[in-house]
Formats: sequence, C-alpha cells, structure tokens
Amino acid sequence: MKITVENGIMKVPDNPTIPYILGDGIGVDITPVALKVFDAAVEKAYGGKRKVEWMKILAGKEAIEKTGEPLPKETIDTIREYVVAIKGPLTTPVGGGYRSLNVTMRQALDLFVCFRPVSYLKGVPSPMKHPELLDVVVFRENTEDVYAGIEWPYDSAEAAELRNFLKNKLNVNLREDSGIGIKPISIFGSRRIGKAAIDYAIKYGRKSVTVVHKGNIMKYTEGLFKNVIYQLAEEEYRDKVITEEEVKEKYNGKVPEGKIVLKNRITDAMFQQLLLRPSEYDVIVTPNLNGDYLSDACAAQVGGLGMAPGGNINFNTHIALFEATHGSAPKHAGKNEVNPSSIILSGAEMFEYIGWSKVKKIITEAIEKTIQEKYVTYDLARQMDGATKVSTSAFGDRVIKNMEIK
Repeated sequence: MKITVENGIMKVPDNPTIPYILGDGIGVDITPVALKVFDAAVEKAYGGKRKVEWMKILAGKEAIEKTGEPLPKETIDTIREYVVAIKGPLTTPVGGGYRSLNVTMRQALDLFVCFRPVSYLKGVPSPMKHPELLDVVVFRENTEDVYAGIEWPYDSAEAAELRNFLKNKLNVNLREDSGIGIKPISIFGSRRIGKAAIDYAIKYGRKSVTVVHKGNIMKYTEGLFKNVIYQLAEEEYRDKVITEEEVKEKYNGKVPEGKIVLKNRITDAMFQQLLLRPSEYDVIVTPNLNGDYLSDACAAQVGGLGMAPGGNINFNTHIALFEATHGSAPKHAGKNEVNPSSIILSGAEMFEYIGWSKVKKIITEAIEKTIQEKYVTYDLARQMDGATKVSTSAFGDRVIKNMEIK
C-alpha cells in the first residue's frame, strides 16, 4: 500500500511500499545489506504486524544501462507518488558528463531540506577527545545558492554576454577567462527552511537553532538568509523562540524555561565553534554550500561519512528521499568490504520520519553494540586495537543478531 498525504498529514499503512535506488559503485554492496537490516528491525519491533514492501527504481549507471538515461522520469514520478524513498550513493561525473543526480532529484521534487543529524555512537573511533559532546541536526537549504546549477563555462557565448552586461550596465569588470555562476537566495526559500528547522526544534525538544551564514560579506544573499529567519521567528514564534541577544540583555544569560534560543554564527567561525564548543549547538540551519561543508565536517568528528545518515525532505508535501551521505567509491564496488552504516542509519531516520520510532531505536542500538564489540568493516577496524575486520554482509548480520527490544 502507498503512503499518502491527506490534509497535510502523512498516512502510513502497516505495510507501506517504499521505493529504493540501489546506487552506483558500492551501492551493490551496502543497499541489499541495509534492506535486510530494515526488515529484521521492523519484524523485531512489531512482530509481523508491520512490514515494508520494497520497490526497486532506477537511477545512475543501472538506469543508463536499462533505459539510456541516468534519471528516468518514471523514477521521479514514483518517488512523488509513494512519498518516501531511500537510495544508495550515485556517481557524479567531475568536470563534465551529466549533472549531479542528487541535485537534480532534490530540485525536481523540491526537497528543500538536506537533513543531516550528527551524533556519536559509542565505540566509533574519532579524532576528538570528546566526540559525544557533538549532537546536532543540520538543516541545509537544498534548492538555491550556488548549487542551483546556474552557471556557464568561461568560453561560452552566455558567459561572454554576461561579462559584457556586467561591464556595460553595472560597471563590473571580470576577467575574460572567467566562468560565471549565479548565487540565488530568496526570501521564500530562506523562510521555509527556517520554519522547518524551528518546527523540528520545537517538536523534538531541542534547545537552540543556529543560523550559519556569511552575511558579513555576502550581505544580499546570505545576509538575507539570516535576516529572513530572524524575522520569521519574530513574527510567528515569539511565544517559543528567544534570540541569544535577548537572553543576554533581558535575562542575565539564563534562558527562560520553555524557550528555544535563536543564534547566528558566521560560517568560518562556526567551524571553530563546532570543534571547541560543540555542546553549545543543537539545530543548525544554513544555505546550501555552507551546509555541505558543515555537515561533512561534523560527520568527521563522530567517525566520518561512513557513520553519517541523511535525507532530503520537503516538510510541506512530506516527500522525502533518504540516502547514504558518502560517495559511490567505485574502486571498492562489489568487494563486500565497505561500511554500510550510513545507509542503515539513514533508513533508521526514515523510519522515525514515518512514525516508526521503535525501529530507529532498535537499529541504532544494535549498530552501537556491534561497534563496541569491535566487529567492524575495514574503515573502522584499522583505527581500533583488537578489532575483528569483517565484510559488509557480515557486519549487517551481526547488527541483526544484536537487535533487542528494551
């Protein structure tokens, strides 16, 4: 049965059909293992009363082989129809070829939030002394900024025309060998992701929302982003949100009970803050490019992208595409050796998103137990003393073995 949306509310049957994309490269290794883990966790949580029917859809290399195109229209239509989906990693050619399929799907489905929760699982090797202090959820705007794909090569007629326009109309001189890209950030886009971040913080009892921007330099794009979210908080959330400045000026630095603190940080300073004062941050909302950097940097603090879940979500239509957050690593493809935790944890977030929170808890605790047993794939084994290095499938089997209901 299909997941549906009625009057703005997602309706999830006990046996939903969820589309999945196998993925390029190591997708052949990690995605089947993840589906096996998901089925076991659902069975463990609900004793057969609930079950997912998985529907394979095509994108990437397999889609090219079977249809001649990297992203068939049918794939986009199916995700839209079935509301929630999950995918393995997809390869993006560098410097040519087709455009990023990840970006294309986000824009085609208007998945305006790249949702990246980052927290530490006990036992995972980390370069930090106290990785457990980092527990953030990054809301990265997904449809605007330089990732909008509005750019032209330096030797194109379009770039030449833009250079001439800038020179003749706006008195802006660019070098003749300049490629040109445009960075759109709108009031509309800023407001809706700000609302999604604040609503999430309220729903899950988070303590703060931090707007991360470079508005001191890019005043009319990233500065706009920050100002719009602050205005939104003032207009719609006065009863629940208080600014950091108000806390200092009116409450002697003590946050009133029941209030979420709205902060803002300049992007470069935020990288330092997340290293030196990670416990001071909770929900982070940021434009597209900043969010790409920040979410990966956060993941590095708790074990790397192999341990990082993520999804792309439209919180208005409820359409969501969860994903492995790392690349397709083609040199490891088919070797049954890579860590499947990213896509498994992304699936755990997907189950929480559809209201099956018990499944997320079972999966997360089973992965944590498996890692604490030092029964891990090579990426973690090489960082641990006394670890047992295992295959992708063996790791998945051990996670299933370690599943418990508490």
